[in-house]
Amino acid sequence: MLLKLTNTDLMARARGDLQMGLPVLIDGTLIWAAEALQPARFDEAKALGAPLALAITNWRAQTLKARAYDGDMARLELPQDADLAWLQAVSDPSTDLSSPMKGPFKSLRDDDSIAARLGILLIKHARLLPAALICKAPLDAVSPDITALDRVMVTQHLAVQTKLSPVVSARVPLSVSEAGRVHVFRPPNGGEEHYAVEIGQPDRNKPVLMRLHSACFTGDLLGSLKCDCGPQLRAALAQMGAEGSGVLLYLNQEGRGIGLSNKMRAYALQDQGFDTVEANHRLGFEDDERDFSIGAMILKEMGFSQLRLMTNNPAKIDKMQASGLDVVERVPLKVGESAHNKDYLSVKASKSGHIL
Repeated sequence: MLLKLTNTDLMARARGDLQMGLPVLIDGTLIWAAEALQPARFDEAKALGAPLALAITNWRAQTLKARAYDGDMARLELPQDADLAWLQAVSDPSTDLSSPMKGPFKSLRDDDSIAARLGILLIKHARLLPAALICKAPLDAVSPDITALDRVMVTQHLAVQTKLSPVVSARVPLSVSEAGRVHVFRPPNGGEEHYAVEIGQPDRNKPVLMRLHSACFTGDLLGSLKCDCGPQLRAALAQMGAEGSGVLLYLNQEGRGIGLSNKMRAYALQDQGFDTVEANHRLGFEDDERDFSIGAMILKEMGFSQLRLMTNNPAKIDKMQASGLDVVERVPLKVGESAHNKDYLSVKASKSGHIL
């Protein structure tokens, strides 16, 4: 007899199903990620004969001038003639300027919004656009193969910080210091791994020079000039090498936690004239979707309690201290400004509170 799936197993399966365009079931409501839907799956949804709706975040609703009766989100009734192109155009802002007339929209205003809200959160965790096709599932039309969740399970799973476990560490000589070591940490829920780069042998009883760095494929690897991430990464490691010790946490939270695909969508919107924050909002995301408590968890696991934190972002300091770590010094990291990213840095200061 096969082992029974745990709630963690079911949640991981649900994320994978959403990414593949399959529905998940939350308390009798079918949820599809609008971005991942294929024509055949959309036809299946319509064939159920139940009223369909598109759940989007309040930010996306503001862009579309749709009423968000649910507060943090809106549920838009699908017109009878709506096709998959309509659904995905409403979900994705890439065509907003070329096809601005998408409404008018009819927003639902009953109190049955919990499953849709949890569906959007799950879709965010799957690094997809936060837009969900939803409908009440006819009792005789749901396959037992569909991943079924309940609201208590989903709410508890999303509210509890998943513990990261150390997997392995090994010596990695670096250009800034031959005394480099990389530690790999992994959650048990199939989520992203995160890494700690340790320089030298930092004293666990003294404040450690450290950098909380979120992954930036374009800046860290490709040398993109649109941001200051690559220069910050290299400057932080160089300073740790010069001082003889330090820790750089490399957290896989690309694009302020929205994932690389959505980050590229945000870049496309920036080319249309929107700033970083505006682009994220048009996509349906918050200004910043990252979870800095992941970094605090890793530092505690490694035995650190006092930090000299290399950052220009006060939110990182607040999160470290709220997580029980003592930030004894903020070490500024002002590098990488160029003609290509001066507006980006200005928005960081004016809208995100960075000290630049």
